[in-house]
Amino acid sequence: MSTLVRAGRATAPRATGRQAVLLTVLLVAQFMLAVDFSVLNVALPAIGAGLHLPLDRLPWIATAFALPAAGLTLLFGRIADRHGRRRLFLQGLALLAAASLLGGLATDPAVLLAARAAQGLATAAVTPAGLALLTTAFPEGPLRERALGLNGALMSAGFTAGAILGGLLTDLLSWRWAFLVNVPVALAVLLAAPRVLPADGDADGPAGGAARPIEGGRRLGDRRLGDRRRLDVMGASTVTLGLLALVLGLAGAGQLGRSHPAVIALLLLGAALLAAFPAAERRAECRSVAPLVPPALLRRRTVRLGNPIGLLAFLTETSLVYLLTLHLQEVLHFSALAAGLSFGVLGAGTVLGGTAAPRVVARRGVRGTVLAGGLLQAAATGALVLLGPDPAWLGLLLPATFLGGIGNMLVIVGFMLTATSGLPDREQGTAAGLATMTQQIGITVGTPVMSAVVAAAAPAHGLPAGIAVAIAANTALVLAAVLAATRLPGRPADGEA
Repeated sequence: MSTLVRAGRATAPRATGRQAVLLTVLLVAQFMLAVDFSVLNVALPAIGAGLHLPLDRLPWIATAFALPAAGLTLLFGRIADRHGRRRLFLQGLALLAAASLLGGLATDPAVLLAARAAQGLATAAVTPAGLALLTTAFPEGPLRERALGLNGALMSAGFTAGAILGGLLTDLLSWRWAFLVNVPVALAVLLAAPRVLPADGDADGPAGGAARPIEGGRRLGDRRLGDRRRLDVMGASTVTLGLLALVLGLAGAGQLGRSHPAVIALLLLGAALLAAFPAAERRAECRSVAPLVPPALLRRRTVRLGNPIGLLAFLTETSLVYLLTLHLQEVLHFSALAAGLSFGVLGAGTVLGGTAAPRVVARRGVRGTVLAGGLLQAAATGALVLLGPDPAWLGLLLPATFLGGIGNMLVIVGFMLTATSGLPDREQGTAAGLATMTQQIGITVGTPVMSAVVAAAAPAHGLPAGIAVAIAANTALVLAAVLAATRLPGRPADGEA
């Protein structure tokens, strides 16, 4: 067996030099977007003081980003397939640089909120386009598994790095640098990307070569030769408005209360619109209109099972960071910067999990990888229920978050493989849009859900007990993902309906 393993490693395909450069450019962009999501969290009190924004309005800084980032991702994934991934990627980066500069120079709350919304819009465009560029540049197999593992590792590490960087920039310089730090990075990627990204319609990615024909002799991503059917406006409106209503309702629940009539109305509207989306796509196909998501893609077993698993993976780990931040700052009375630094071990765990994931997939398959990662994450998260009101409990918190980060990243890489494998290149943007939408929803709804659990349990038993109940609920959601993973195919390409 060891001889076979060594032989397999010896013959494993290696990325070309240009593929490596392309991967670096895409990973830097995705890391920057992940940092951008969390870098302002620690800076919110300083922003409120600097712009005279009341405490109860501060959550809208996060909501202004989350609404377009979650609500428009799927639409932009489809636009990337139809009109060019390279074009959308570059335009999104340019918008991100401009929005970050505007936010850093803002002297009025309305301008800052507009800048944050523009950052969310840029994220909705760049993330699915970048993921589709990555998956089409690397063939299915070890190379793609390695690339997605690194992408997932740096993405999760970016969330952690954002919290640390936000504290450092706010304490040492100003909260404005939480915005401005994006500008030079985005400009550097904009300068490098056109040299290495394949032109829209180039099938062979960074290696170059002949264009790939698709139906009717048309080339992918060419505005003149691509799919000439009208985009499904009804389906796009249904899913976009549904996601916007859902995110806005969840954000409002934390500010107005879960029983507020406006919150209930928004949540019901969002649920109804999202439930109607599959039917809207089937009607679009019958009318010869290009659906936002081809119904055949929605019927795939990997999509039906993989996206709920991905949703739970992102929801549980990001909301766990919120719960542990409450414990560190409100129970142990750590400073914001000290709390952020405590999550450095979580970032290290996600990096290790992402780099190890391709080897785990090669040995255990996708289902085995998701099961192993989910069980490890569940065990590590469950252990945190024991946390007590003494700094000595860091001896449990640090190793548990490290191991949980490894397990969570194994689940995320397995999810990304199921979401993007076994599909023609012309559908990679749509698949990436679905996966990214799942990611954004999980990140967005996790904190409000766990905050509601804490709020329900804390009044009767105290904040530490409320946090413990929420951590137990978080563990139960991870186990639900593990249960769903038992039905995944062993290999992502086996996921046809």
